[in-house]
Amino acid sequence: MGTVVSFPRASGVPDKRQGADRRHRARGGRRNGDQAGFSPLVLLVDEDADSGQRCEAILIKLRFAVAPARTLAEATRVMDALRPNLIVGHVSDPEALRRAAPEEIPVVILDDGLSAPDAMIGEIRRALRKRALE
Repeated sequence: MGTVVSFPRASGVPDKRQGADRRHRARGGRRNGDQAGFSPLVLLVDEDADSGQRCEAILIKLRFAVAPARTLAEATRVMDALRPNLIVGHVSDPEALRRAAPEEIPVVILDDGLSAPDAMIGEIRRALRKRALE
């Protein structure tokens, strides 16, 4: 084998990181204590195709598993089959979605106040943390 040469850092501060540098990666669904290969499953119920695609893209970029649904009937079938960790809805009748959801699954309703991506993600993380503490 050859000789290993170590170059000093330009700033003079030693590098104390362990593992790969992942600061450039988006953070979202997966945490250190999660099972390998597991992401929280979010059921996204959105009657508007454009906003549904936008929300789905944001959630996928943050490494959430997303199951989209366009109607309440379709969402009910997905809930029964997949048992999501969280339901995110942008629907005309939010109370019908809350009634259809099992009580152990948190529901986040997107309205004008949560239309910004940061607000939406913050509310989703808050709901998942609350569920984890229960």
